Amino acid sequence: MLCFYLLHIGFAIDIITSYQSLKDPETLSSKTGNFTLGFFSPENSTSRYVGIWWKSQSTIVWVANRNQPLNDSSGAVTISEDGNLVVLNGERRIIWSSNVSHIVSNTSSQFSDFGKLVLMESATGNILWDSFQRPSNALLPGMKLSTNKTTSEKVELTSWKSPSNPSIGSFSSSVVERLNIPELFILNETRPYWRSGPWNGQAFTGVVSMTTAYLVSFHGGDDGQGNIQIYYTEPSPLKFLIYILNSHGQYEETCWDDDKKEIKISWTSQRSNCDVYGMCGPFASCNSMSQPICSCLRGFEPSNKEEWNAQNWTSGCVRRTPLLCERVKYQNTSVDRKEDGFLKLQMVKVPDFPEGSPVMPEICQSQCLQNCSCVAYSYDAGIGCMSWTGNLLDIQQFSSGGLDLYVRVAYTELDKGKNTTTIIITIAVMVGAVIIFICAYVMWRRTSNHPGKENNKAFLQFNNRETAENSSHKVIEELSEVKLQELLLFNLEKLVTATDNFHLSNKLGKGGFGPVYKGKLQDGQEIAVKRLSRESGQGLEEFMNEVVVISKLQHRNLVKLLGCCVEGEEKMLIYEYMPNKSLDGFVFDSSKSKDIDWKKRFSIIDGIARGLLYLHRDSRLRIIHRDLKASNILLDEELNPKISDFGMARIFGVSEDQANTNRVVGTYGYMSPEYAMQGLFSEKSDVFSFGVLILEIISGRRNSSFYDDEHALTLLGFAWIQWKEGNILSLTDPTIYDPNYHQHILRCIHIGLLCVQELAIERPVMATVISMLNSEIAVLPPPSQPAFILRQNMFNLVSSTGSHKFSSINTFSITDVYDR
Repeated sequence: MLCFYLLHIGFAIDIITSYQSLKDPETLSSKTGNFTLGFFSPENSTSRYVGIWWKSQSTIVWVANRNQPLNDSSGAVTISEDGNLVVLNGERRIIWSSNVSHIVSNTSSQFSDFGKLVLMESATGNILWDSFQRPSNALLPGMKLSTNKTTSEKVELTSWKSPSNPSIGSFSSSVVERLNIPELFILNETRPYWRSGPWNGQAFTGVVSMTTAYLVSFHGGDDGQGNIQIYYTEPSPLKFLIYILNSHGQYEETCWDDDKKEIKISWTSQRSNCDVYGMCGPFASCNSMSQPICSCLRGFEPSNKEEWNAQNWTSGCVRRTPLLCERVKYQNTSVDRKEDGFLKLQMVKVPDFPEGSPVMPEICQSQCLQNCSCVAYSYDAGIGCMSWTGNLLDIQQFSSGGLDLYVRVAYTELDKGKNTTTIIITIAVMVGAVIIFICAYVMWRRTSNHPGKENNKAFLQFNNRETAENSSHKVIEELSEVKLQELLLFNLEKLVTATDNFHLSNKLGKGGFGPVYKGKLQDGQEIAVKRLSRESGQGLEEFMNEVVVISKLQHRNLVKLLGCCVEGEEKMLIYEYMPNKSLDGFVFDSSKSKDIDWKKRFSIIDGIARGLLYLHRDSRLRIIHRDLKASNILLDEELNPKISDFGMARIFGVSEDQANTNRVVGTYGYMSPEYAMQGLFSEKSDVFSFGVLILEIISGRRNSSFYDDEHALTLLGFAWIQWKEGNILSLTDPTIYDPNYHQHILRCIHIGLLCVQELAIERPVMATVISMLNSEIAVLPPPSQPAFILRQNMFNLVSSTGSHKFSSINTFSITDVYDR
């Protein structure tokens, strides 16, 4: 019996079934013997975990019960009654599960030669779950880091908290597609910490150690199924590499030293402070071989010299000499119109947020030069043309490798040998022009003190005739400041034709901005035309705000702005056409609500959340929407949500967390309490509105028109009472309720209540909300009582003369305060 027991422990089995479990300290070995599955304790720890290691326990590549350690050696790995692979403690309680739903046949778990643990159907061999799709902190050959462009689902690495604690740490790594150019990122929580530089089909251009022999094993790009992925294969049987994301947020390339019989580190992603994302701020370059390591690009100077001299480089640099477009815009017509040029930076990691274009190098340069907003370009044969229109962030100087970056500067920065005489003449001419202007102005004032009546009358008539034209010119001047590369100016005549002279049959609806019409261009493209109404309280400010904000945003959950039209008094925005119109038309319409089941509603909730996260954290601009509501969520052909109406949005600075306004805009029922009462708004204001949306989508009832006769409750108050009593049936729309999704719906209600808590500090940020929605955060904190529990009189005080009782142009709020 003793011999049989020892044989049972040491024998290289690779299968787990419901009859054949793995108990501590038993192990499973791959056929080659390189990988082992079993129980282990990290260094300086007595806790027990189930994991996979390579060669020795010093290289753990996967951990099952990361956040639920075993306290003793009584654990076991087996197949549960529902067919899942589970880890049990000594009391036979499940502390970890593969968590596959709806398993219909007998299953078993197999351990492969590649270090992959799979759960499969015993009869068919179909794989139901595998550890490569749920990695820990190690990237193995054949394992793919990926991001789905449609669902945004990721296969990503997550660091350990510390070398002795495998629970999920602060750092994660995944593939990010920046405008069709994949890059590998390491995030610290939700903020970038390191990036690889653009992928050119063979290598990451920002990782200089990728030699030719090293490159052949890496692969990346679109897999043809909507996934952007990066993976590698073994370069040779004699060189087996594993990449570990350590607890400090660094990639470590590890290999086995056969002579010393130990793991050695052959490369790390962070060799100096220059590898930290954005170390030197915008328009600056980091060079680890220089002292100090940060320097402004040529033609730029520190934006804050005191901070810069104190080696605080986060504010970066600003342009010293304006570009030609800026000089023409802000100076008189006599300005020197010499063309801008490009300064070449060699062997650098190019900045973040490149925009890709498949053109040749010569066209790449001319495109950038002709576009006033283009500040730099670069070219790589594997990527094509890359250009940048925002801040140049995270540039690193290399001694070899990298790419060439061409930075746009004024012509004076190109020719520093300009002689002193020319400068003196230029100054003299400018001073003379100023003197002549002052004299002319004084003479005009003297002669205009006693104007003739006829001249006055003629001037007034001329002024009235030119009002509309001047208004149009003003908007065009404002538009020139936007510096957009792709935004089109549409001809009014074409829009009149496309909408059949704005016929009522083409009218899609009306909001605070004005009516929206469906149109069809000559090439067959369907559009939505948003026409500024003269009666609208919104004007040039909101029009320009929407153009500036949304034209710089690109995300699948944000509506796409195609262009605008400004002619005379007409101001119009042209959007992509959304055939299913807005979310409120489905959720609050009893005849249409049946068309969106719980799965689709959750997909809409998740899409809105991802769009908000992009606005708050991932876009080039940090945007607070301020008017998030069901009617501002548009639905495409497949009912994918797209956030629209950015007329009230605000752009936040990098260091700005909240702002105050005297003009409260938005829609009653969606406003957070600190915004409605004090004019304070921040990311948490949008989070509040999102929480209201979740509860509306689940209940199928509007918060702004919900009324409980017995208790005078709002929808938020009603949801709070039902949640506390555990009665979600009365809150859930009957058309979507399914007992199989009871816990899922309950969890979403819980998240919605967390978002509408009265104190902004208690509400989660959108990154946390998405983690909650995807069950990455298993245990949710209890919510506190939401704001606006009772029906406030302010809902009844809003004028109902308009077609929309609660429009986006509220300029004040009236609130009755009740004790709680």
